[in-house]
Amino acid sequence: MRSVGTLTRADLAETINRKMGLSRAESLEMVENILAKMCGALAEGENVKISGFGSFVLRDKNERIGRNPKTGVEVPITPRRVMTFRASQKLKDKIANS
Repeated sequence: MRSVGTLTRADLAETINRKMGLSRAESLEMVENILAKMCGALAEGENVKISGFGSFVLRDKNERIGRNPKTGVEVPITPRRVMTFRASQKLKDKIANS
């Protein structure tokens, strides 16, 4: 598997700038607005689905008993909300064929 760089907000804004002809500032503002909308929806308990890309899904985990692997002592793990990402089939196919 080859290692590639990290895609950043600036990279997304640069792509919008080139493809849509918006200024760099407008492009960066668009990226920030999209990410803020996604964060807001997740913070309110909504799942976020981007067609052809995937879904950010929230799950509530119940309290459970865990075990310290070093000592073997049982400890309670508090209930919490976690976010997972599920890639769409289209994205999975694209990754598998690249």
